[in-house]
Amino acid sequence: MARVIGIAGSLRKGSYNAALLRAAAAVAPAGLEIEIASIAGIPLYNADDEAERGIPEPVSALKERIVSSDGLLLVTPEYNGSLPGVAKNAVDWLSRPGDDVAQVFGGRPVGIIGTTPGAWGTRLSQTAWLPVFRNLGASVYFGKQLYVAGAEKVFDAAGALVDDRVRKLLSSYLAGFTGFVVASGRSA
Repeated sequence: MARVIGIAGSLRKGSYNAALLRAAAAVAPAGLEIEIASIAGIPLYNADDEAERGIPEPVSALKERIVSSDGLLLVTPEYNGSLPGVAKNAVDWLSRPGDDVAQVFGGRPVGIIGTTPGAWGTRLSQTAWLPVFRNLGASVYFGKQLYVAGAEKVFDAAGALVDDRVRKLLSSYLAGFTGFVVASGRSA
């Protein structure tokens, strides 16, 4: 069984990306468990704060969960044609201290999906994440892509996935990602 940590890159209570992450956990294929984690409570990165107080507890806890997992699934919004600052801030903290980068990200299978109300999905955001994960030494899954557009029509008011086409695309993506994680040799 492969176990990945899923993170939504938004703090919004009604986040479509958090809804997509919950849907992913619900439709995960046999052999994949998606454990939902949160970036809430992670402060803005400041090297002075790190030097004075060390790594904040929410960062340490999330880092431990990632290190003990087989992979990472990032469900990212797209803000102004790029990646969301709160998610990038979390990844910046997770890469501190620098000696921890290989343990947290090195060779770790990473899947990137996302949704937005816009017509183009999260293509630009997902592309903007690539140099970040490449620099951290992660192994990004390229077997399939999932850019969900028109999020307000894909999820109902309670955040449930109501679009069968998107559900099938999500299931297909997760099947491929599961194989990628298993092939990485990290899962038991």
